[in-house]
Amino acid sequence: METVTHYINGRRIDTESGRYADIFNPALGKPVARVALGTADEVNAAVEAAAGAFPGWAGTPPLARARVLFKYLNLMQKHADAFAAAITREHGKTFADAKGEVARGIEVVEFAVGIPHLLKGEYTGDVARGIDAWAMRQPLGVVAGITPFNFPVMVPMWMFPIALACGNTFVLKPSERDPSVSLMHAELLQEAGLPAGVFNVVQGDKLAVDALLDHPEVQAVSFVGSTPIAEYIYGRGCANGKRVQALGGAKNHMVVMPDADMQMAVDALVGAAYGSAGERCMAISVAVAVGDAGDKLVAALAERTRELKINDGMEPDAEMGPIVTQAAKERIERLIGTGVEEGATLVVDGRNYVVPGREEGFFVGGTLFDHVTPGMTIYKEEIFGPVLCVLRAPDVATAVRLINHHEYGNGVAVFTRDGGVAREFVAQIKAGMVGVNVPLPVPMAFGSFGGWKRSLFGDHHVYGPEGVRFYTRHKAVMQRWPNTASAGPEFAFPQMK
Repeated sequence: METVTHYINGRRIDTESGRYADIFNPALGKPVARVALGTADEVNAAVEAAAGAFPGWAGTPPLARARVLFKYLNLMQKHADAFAAAITREHGKTFADAKGEVARGIEVVEFAVGIPHLLKGEYTGDVARGIDAWAMRQPLGVVAGITPFNFPVMVPMWMFPIALACGNTFVLKPSERDPSVSLMHAELLQEAGLPAGVFNVVQGDKLAVDALLDHPEVQAVSFVGSTPIAEYIYGRGCANGKRVQALGGAKNHMVVMPDADMQMAVDALVGAAYGSAGERCMAISVAVAVGDAGDKLVAALAERTRELKINDGMEPDAEMGPIVTQAAKERIERLIGTGVEEGATLVVDGRNYVVPGREEGFFVGGTLFDHVTPGMTIYKEEIFGPVLCVLRAPDVATAVRLINHHEYGNGVAVFTRDGGVAREFVAQIKAGMVGVNVPLPVPMAFGSFGGWKRSLFGDHHVYGPEGVRFYTRHKAVMQRWPNTASAGPEFAFPQMK
């Protein structure tokens, strides 16, 4: 089988450890390639290459860096379908969904090519007699990205285009479940003119992650994944003196008011709950039906859930593909069973779903629960699968309290025709991203993505202006060119006169 290797200092390098893992096509349930699993030696080599390339890349004018990224942008647009096909082969999401992922990643590159404007700093003349002051932003050095399986193209592109445009060098540790696209990025960046060593890829598992977190040359780490791992990476990275942004899990709610356009709400919920088989950090996994909206909502959702077209993601009519691994499928089905045991009403059961011709695939059908309560496991835990839970609330104030008491605060939505309700909801809700009649309020590339509470560890959201701040340090400068002799030392704290 094909081996997905590391990419260090401008070339592919196989592992010296002899450690490999299988890469599955989840629709087939069979391995289609293997990936090298790196150790501290490969991480050291990648970091050394990035450190060696940093002075030259940081010293390259921002506009020249942006021009390399502009060439890479053109190449990404040209090869978008190849990236999408690789995603579908190794992740399982539908080809149409994968194309959308690639497009959203490309948008970040479009933002990054304009970063010179955001790096220009500020200048103030004559802050005191004969003294001028200015502020500037400078790159950190070697930075790393540790990225998840569910968006193997888009999430790394939240990170490295911004980091590179700011003058940093980068080491990517992608998910070992769908790593092929990481090498495609590396080779397109090289074709665009990026110098060797500026962008490196180390494949691997926890050994590679820990080596990056412990390496003294790595100045900052960006991570997207589950909350337990985000907390671990934040704690270990910060203990080693690194700047860390670690985006964790989610339990995104959508509140449906009695006055909502019910057809719009149902369409939004079906797409947001079951798109990408629910393997999105912005998936809606909880619908909160307010007042008398519940019965109508559940009846319509049940009909649509049963009609989902589930198939190999490369089939043109597929609306939902498989789960990424057999272990993930088993975990999801176990949690569905727990929901039944704890008293939730299982309206549509997606367990033991079989696609003809893909009998070995890791498929779970769309699953719908009603009468879920806050104490249930399926409400508290992030299932990360095609499972939608419906809770009932007597009023919007109860819905807001419910959401605000949950440990996660990534994204949330409200569907209503009442502007006053929407305005109060936006003001009171404790979440990082809020949609009003929009189910997945993912900010555009010139915004910034991130949650609250245990959905984010660190001070900075990812990409956009927040990304520029994360990947640069602020430096304040004061300057005087004396034209008279010194009046002698001053022992009082200086005052501006």
